[in-house]
Amino acid sequence: MLTLKPNCECCDRDLDPTGRDARICSFECTWCEACAEHLGGVCPNCGGALVARPPRDEALLESFPASTERAPAVHACP
Repeated sequence: MLTLKPNCECCDRDLDPTGRDARICSFECTWCEACAEHLGGVCPNCGGALVARPPRDEALLESFPASTERAPAVHACP
């Protein structure tokens, strides 16, 4: 199951677990759409492709909540 990190690792923007604005790599590094575009669609942590993170239905968030642990913003933002 995806962790659904709550923020962008670049600009620290909040990301909605039910939305389609997050991008992830295969290691679940998490970016907002704007930062992923600025990064050329490539994860600076592992070199993997950044793809749209699937949203989790609101009804499932009760039983399977998104993470509340924020990822550190350690990369240069656009």
